[in-house]
Amino acid sequence: QVQLVESGGGLVQPGGSLRLSCAASETVVGIYTMGWYRQAPGKQREMVATITNGGSTNYADSVKGRFTISRDSAKNTVYLQMNSLKPEDTAVYYCNIRRIVRSDYWGQGTQVTVSS
Repeated sequence: QVQLVESGGGLVQPGGSLRLSCAASETVVGIYTMGWYRQAPGKQREMVATITNGGSTNYADSVKGRFTISRDSAKNTVYLQMNSLKPEDTAVYYCNIRRIVRSDYWGQGTQVTVSS
């Protein structure tokens, strides 16, 4: 019954910034991590950033230093601030919430396009 509602994707020029948001439609109990994944055409889906309930973060090497993940646990919301965007960041970005029981909720995906 839980759905993840994403917003903030779109078209941006190289070097620009976007802020992605993802909010759960229902209260999710027993959250282990919240995170963002992305998939470019012809490529495997990859982890971009995750954050645990305790606030520990993990980033893909390709985005480290440019992206920042944060969350508001009370609102079941996760954010991804993306700065210094590059064309290779172009992909469909998927919001993810993983529960302690190892079940996952996924967003529908939001397109991020970095192009001149």
